[in-house]
Amino acid sequence: MRTNGVHLLVVSVRLVFELEAITDNIYDLRYHHSLQGFVYRLLKHAGYVGVHDAQGYKFFSFSNIYPPRDAAVGERRSLIIASPDPGMVVAMKTATKRLHPDGQIRIGKSEWAVRGLELVGPRIGRSGCVKTGTPIVIRIPKDRYTAYGIKPDKDYEYLYWRPPLPLAAFRKQIEDNLYKKYRDYYGRTGAEMEGRGRREDESTILEEIQFRKQVCNHILINGSEVKVIGTLWEFHFKHLDGEKREIVKFGVDAGFGEMNSLGFGFMNVARGSCASPSLPVEVTGRG
Repeated sequence: MRTNGVHLLVVSVRLVFELEAITDNIYDLRYHHSLQGFVYRLLKHAGYVGVHDAQGYKFFSFSNIYPPRDAAVGERRSLIIASPDPGMVVAMKTATKRLHPDGQIRIGKSEWAVRGLELVGPRIGRSGCVKTGTPIVIRIPKDRYTAYGIKPDKDYEYLYWRPPLPLAAFRKQIEDNLYKKYRDYYGRTGAEMEGRGRREDESTILEEIQFRKQVCNHILINGSEVKVIGTLWEFHFKHLDGEKREIVKFGVDAGFGEMNSLGFGFMNVARGSCASPSLPVEVTGRG
């Protein structure tokens, strides 16, 4: 991949917290606000002060505390923070040690001992599978209803993608989102991206997509509870190379879809195949 004559390589680095409950912790289904606050505090003390108030994409994502269930004292859980900016992730590790020298953290009402703090780099090859760690949020704006053949029963400003809305709408919106984030991060122009030969009717990244589940999350925004509809997916690749591969690597760390800084669209790279023959897979030819 090249931009402005300089070769760029997306370097994947993630910060993995291995946690042990030091109190009986009840899993909070509305964890997004408290976990986002924990991440932003780390970012602030890592030297990324302006990220919280910056307009546009934030270029980081994070998992839930998983497995997502209540944890009795002594039980282990994990948390992952990812970004296409390896310097950000490394600085957050340093900030964690500086802010919590006793190795104990509090996220919302839950309290944990940090038993491990490790930098890892997931590998994405020419083929493989990535799947959602947290739901992907895609909103279809009102001005795209006609293009996608959507006829809502009310005059909504947008619709969260979910079945039975057209799969083509999900595919187009999520790929556009990936390209925009990638372009913004590396400062590439729209003309440069279009110069790669992308057509309106062409899937340039997603080869096989497999719908898993629709979920409803309740999050706090400006003190009010808001319902957000997301979906869980598997994405299978057999012909990733060049820039496509770099864009997928970028998206795996920056997050797929919208609201990544609220904890949505966190992605995991599967070890081996994550295909399930019990669910339908939509296959698209190489772009």
